[in-house]
Amino acid sequence: MKLRLGPLVVLVGLALLVSSTALFQVKQTEAALRTRFGEIVGPQYGAGLHMKWPFIDRVRSFERRIVTQNYSAETFLTSENKGLLADFYVKWRISEVAQYYRATGGIEETAAQRLGDIVKNGIKGVVAKRTLQEIVVAERAEFTGDMFSSASEAVKDLGIELIDVRIKRIDLPDEVSGSVYQRMQESFRALANRLRAEGAAEAERIRAEADRQRTEILATAQRDAQRIRGEADGTAGKIYSDAYGKSPEFYAFYRSLQAYRTSLVRDGDVWVLTPEGEFFRYLNSADGKSANGR
Repeated sequence: MKLRLGPLVVLVGLALLVSSTALFQVKQTEAALRTRFGEIVGPQYGAGLHMKWPFIDRVRSFERRIVTQNYSAETFLTSENKGLLADFYVKWRISEVAQYYRATGGIEETAAQRLGDIVKNGIKGVVAKRTLQEIVVAERAEFTGDMFSSASEAVKDLGIELIDVRIKRIDLPDEVSGSVYQRMQESFRALANRLRAEGAAEAERIRAEADRQRTEILATAQRDAQRIRGEADGTAGKIYSDAYGKSPEFYAFYRSLQAYRTSLVRDGDVWVLTPEGEFFRYLNSADGKSANGR
């Protein structure tokens, strides 16, 4: 009985070995290819459990998530034939696994190197069209936007989708940084002087306009005030005339009291007047008549 179980155990072990080598699993974040003697066979495999021919088929798995690749500073020449140092990073992911395998052999370092060369050529073209000052003051998104579309088309041959390209830092070589900063200062100084001159001219115009409006407002106000004052004086004169016409004697008495009030104000004042004068008319007699009977 034991002799019969021996071959059965061997067969079961071989079956398990064959089944284990014939099955492979692909993770959710991966894509896989099945190759036979270096040639791709079968379609691209997604996440799940799949089968292959044991011992003769090999499975290559590739990362499907976005990969961030940093690149060290490179020297690029501007339209003025002046160098600048720029380092950048690239975000990419595999779009066509079969094409990626054929172009790079499935080696991520090779893909990163070829991708970096393509992006560097695009940056060189962008830098060569601009002066050093234009590059320094430009927005980084504007700087990389011109070359992103051309680089995206170029990397499709690698089976790669280009997600983003960003310049991290732009430095100037020591031999040109001083002259560049000096030219930038002169340019910004000229711009500041122009803006100050425009501001001063605008301020002068505003002051002149304000002075003109002030003069017009004051002239209009004075004209209206004189007109209203004249109308009021006329109305007051008419009222006084009507009131005084009803009692001329009372009006004369009232006017005399006003004259006394304004004249006899301060202590120590000395008057030299004749007692028979008209000024003392109401001080000489109760009925307001002077000594000569008037």
